[in-house]
Amino acid sequence: MDANRVYVFDTTLRDGEQVPGCQLNTVEKIQVAKSLELLGVDVIEAGFPISSPGDFNSVVEISKAVTWPVICALSRAVEKDIDVAAQALQHAHRKRIHTGIGTSDYHIRYKFASTREEILERAVRAVKYAKKYVEDVEFYAEDAGRTDNEFLARVVEAVIKAGATVVNIPDTTGYCLPQEYGEKIKYLCDHVAGIENAIISTHCHNDLGMATANTMAGLLNGARQCEVTINGIGERAGNTALEEIVMILKSHKDIDLHTNVNTQKIYPLSRMVSSLMNMPVQPNKAIVGKNAFAHSSGIHQDGVLKDTSTYEIIDPTDVGIDKNSIVLTARSGHAALKFRLKNLGVNLTDERLDEVYEEFLKLADKKKVLHDDDILMLAGADRGMGHHIKVDWLQATSGIGMRPVASIGLDIAGEKFEAAATGNGPVDASINALRQIIRRQVTINEFTIQGVTKGSDDCCKVHMQVESEGRVYYGFGASTDIVTASIEAYVDCINKM
Repeated sequence: MDANRVYVFDTTLRDGEQVPGCQLNTVEKIQVAKSLELLGVDVIEAGFPISSPGDFNSVVEISKAVTWPVICALSRAVEKDIDVAAQALQHAHRKRIHTGIGTSDYHIRYKFASTREEILERAVRAVKYAKKYVEDVEFYAEDAGRTDNEFLARVVEAVIKAGATVVNIPDTTGYCLPQEYGEKIKYLCDHVAGIENAIISTHCHNDLGMATANTMAGLLNGARQCEVTINGIGERAGNTALEEIVMILKSHKDIDLHTNVNTQKIYPLSRMVSSLMNMPVQPNKAIVGKNAFAHSSGIHQDGVLKDTSTYEIIDPTDVGIDKNSIVLTARSGHAALKFRLKNLGVNLTDERLDEVYEEFLKLADKKKVLHDDDILMLAGADRGMGHHIKVDWLQATSGIGMRPVASIGLDIAGEKFEAAATGNGPVDASINALRQIIRRQVTINEFTIQGVTKGSDDCCKVHMQVESEGRVYYGFGASTDIVTASIEAYVDCINKM
């Protein structure tokens, strides 16, 4: 085994997909999984099979669709969980069960009302049970970041002896300092008998903004697998970002660690995940943010024009950002659109490409130039197909010195309805009109508008969270018109009810 090889374990489809409002259907998960395979990740954590029939089915279908990476299924240290995980993995070419239990005193005392010895026994029992199904078993010591090092070493030694091939040391709460986490990994490497028989893995959360730093500290102290997500998505403040770790290792030749990742596919996959999950990438996000390679300072611009290395440590083309990409306008043809979509990681059938091209021409008539986010929006515009409630037409009027008013026409399962209302603004008036038709108590909890590109002809995305009868629903809309995007998001929520 290459001692300097870092194995990339991607959990975008499991830990990343736990973000509220970012759930994918099985077809979308397969699309991401295939792109992860092309990216070159070593392990894809495809889901938590016992958590829902949807998760179970996704693991089954991803196992069929992907060939080279290991397909991993999560479970608790419970026999039924492990049984279901094994069943979901039956079609995987290379399979792994990821089982574990909390090891910190916080978890032992408050979550399990147990003792260290009992937790140790349950950990060993789970690994041995999983070993009956698969050879490759990963054990996670949940909340290892806050676990006493001596007890953690006992657990790690015991599960390796029981057959664990990988041991995951999660900083579940994102609490550790980099030095502290690095020392924890080193302590295990120095004090666990048989540590050479397993790979130590990092799994860091970003609650205090240290996920990437902690992961690097772990790798520098002996860990050889990193658990990451595209764009750093994940519960709460997110997980370690795949693109950050991979590019750190590529940029720092002195570290002498490497991965199997094809870095030129990073940016297209980042955009795909952002689009499918309706999860905007912050402009100043490292590596994949819109401003990651932008220079506004005069001094910086002068330096970059003379030599890019003055202020750029990464060549944008190394992560798949094509500075000379084709500019798409109303005069662009099918071939140009298909080429751009392929560069963005989206492959469409000829029939679907024709549909997207028609929408592309309509949008191109409104805008001078279409950007990548516009194209991705169009490619994902079929999300509303099959909805019972559709907007036939919408008209909203507002201005200085006049009361905003809106009228709307809906198609509900083939039956036509119309209504009009006033409001505090055109969006409020439009929603009030819609509510006259959809007579259901709905509270808007979150309403976020995000500009996709720049300028007065900008496309915007609207993300909305509503609550009805104690349940929460998430909706998404996109248009060059803010009112239209807002109503699309609201109707998306209603359809999901």
